[in-house]
Amino acid sequence: MNIDDWKSQLKRGTLEFCILLMIKKKPSYGYEIISTLEKYPIMAAKENTIYPLLRRLLKEGYISSSWQEGLEGLPPRKYYSMTDKGLDYLSMMFVEWDNLLHAVTELKGE
Repeated sequence: MNIDDWKSQLKRGTLEFCILLMIKKKPSYGYEIISTLEKYPIMAAKENTIYPLLRRLLKEGYISSSWQEGLEGLPPRKYYSMTDKGLDYLSMMFVEWDNLLHAVTELKGE
C-alpha cells in the first residue's frame, strides 16, 4: 500500500464525521459542503462521493433536508440540517474519535 491508498482509507473513515460536524454548525447545501472540504486537501471529495453520502445520512435519519429559494435570482438549494438522531449519532462518534486520538497519541509516545 502506498501513502495515497492510506490517505484514501483515512478519508473514507472520517468524511461522514466531518460532514456531520459541518451540518451541526449550520444547515448547509451540497456544493457548500464540497467547497468547505476542499479547503482541507486530505478531506476534499467530489460530488459523486458527497451526494450519495448525504442521501444515505438522510435515509438513516441523521440529517433532514429542505429546499430554500436562492438569493438574487439563484436557483433553489437543498439545505441539510441535523436531526436529534443525528446529534445522538455525532455524540457517539465524538466518543470514538476521542478514543482513537488517545490511542494514537499514546502509541506515538507523547
